[in-house]
Amino acid sequence: MKKTIVLLLGLALAAGTVNAEDAEDAEIKAASLDELLQMVKEGNVINRDLNARREREFTADKNRQAKALSDAKAEQRREEQRSDRLETKFEQNETEIANLQELLAKRLGSLRELFGVLQQVSGDTQGVFSASIISAQYPGREEWLSEFAQEMGKSSKLATIEEIERLWYELQREMTESAKVSKFRAPVIMTDGEQVEAEVVRIGTFNVVAGGKYLKYDVEKQILAELARQPESRFVSTAEELTDANSGFVQFGLDPSRGQLLSLLIQTPSIEERIHQGSTIGYVIISLGIVAVLLAIERFITLSVIGAKVASQIKSDKPSPKNPLGRVLQVYHDNTDIDSETLQLKLDEQILKEQPAINARISFIKIISMVAPLLGLLGTVTGMIVTFQAITLFGTGDPKTMAGGISQALMTTVLGLCVAIPTVLLHSIVHSRSLSILHILTEQSAGLVAAHAEKNETGGS
Repeated sequence: MKKTIVLLLGLALAAGTVNAEDAEDAEIKAASLDELLQMVKEGNVINRDLNARREREFTADKNRQAKALSDAKAEQRREEQRSDRLETKFEQNETEIANLQELLAKRLGSLRELFGVLQQVSGDTQGVFSASIISAQYPGREEWLSEFAQEMGKSSKLATIEEIERLWYELQREMTESAKVSKFRAPVIMTDGEQVEAEVVRIGTFNVVAGGKYLKYDVEKQILAELARQPESRFVSTAEELTDANSGFVQFGLDPSRGQLLSLLIQTPSIEERIHQGSTIGYVIISLGIVAVLLAIERFITLSVIGAKVASQIKSDKPSPKNPLGRVLQVYHDNTDIDSETLQLKLDEQILKEQPAINARISFIKIISMVAPLLGLLGTVTGMIVTFQAITLFGTGDPKTMAGGISQALMTTVLGLCVAIPTVLLHSIVHSRSLSILHILTEQSAGLVAAHAEKNETGGS
């Protein structure tokens, strides 16, 4: 009995679950078995109604799906027919295009070769115009050539008579302008980055100058720019003369390589840059050279003055204490009563006293002439050490990494020799002057001793 009750309760619950609209929130409560049986019976009736309704909905939906399927099949048949018509039309068009292309090729004949040449010439000319300084005076030429070359590359595009004539005109203008010296106004980028409107002078396709300075044509930016560094003054002076000239013939430093030689001249380091390449040792060598020159000038002037006073003293009988020879003569006049040997010693003593003032700082000039090449050798060794360190770190693939050490090594040697050679010459000049003065003093001293000895012999006899 209990099993039957449980089974009936399960059926009732199933029926309530199926009929979600009627028993969604309801609770089944039966006071007795009869009520439970009645509830199950009512649930079966509800389920039969619900199932019947679902069957009717399914049948209606099936009919709709069948109609949709029928419509889709009909649409498919229509699209297939349309596809067949388009395919047939496409084949007809392909055949017609092939026939027209064949007809076009027959009618073009040798003109096809002409258009090929036009395409090649326009492409080559575009590269020439973009790098030509004439484009600074006539901008926009290369843009039209680029568009023209692209159009000529299309098989369906043919050049018109106007386009062919314009290409001819541009080529003719390039040739004509390459033989002219023209003045025109154009924007110029200065070395400080400022863009100004300036009057420039173009010399054919070779050089452009403005304000007495050389310019370069920036191909990427399509604008003129002042060179960051100008060539030597002798070339800059010709640029100034050309800028100021209005007619006639003017001497000008022309670069026939269209900027290549000018770039090499610009890259050549100046004297100041070469000196800086010597680094600290180079500065020391130059300082010693300057000191040696100043000492040599001072010694030359001093010895010249002393030599003039000595020459004047030779012509005078009265000794002067303001020159070495006068002081030597004063010693003679103060010791006329002594013997010749003693007089000789006193005169030699006075000459020895005069010697330091005459030879002062001359030996230092000689020392500088000897030290300068040694410092140059030191700089060479130091530079080579730097070079070998760069080779050790970076190898020999990049010469720029070794350039600094090599420059220092070479420049210190050059600076040492440039200081040593003139210093040796200056030392020889001042040393010879000091020797000539000392020679005069010695000569005059010997003459005085000889006269004194002769006087004593005459008095004794």
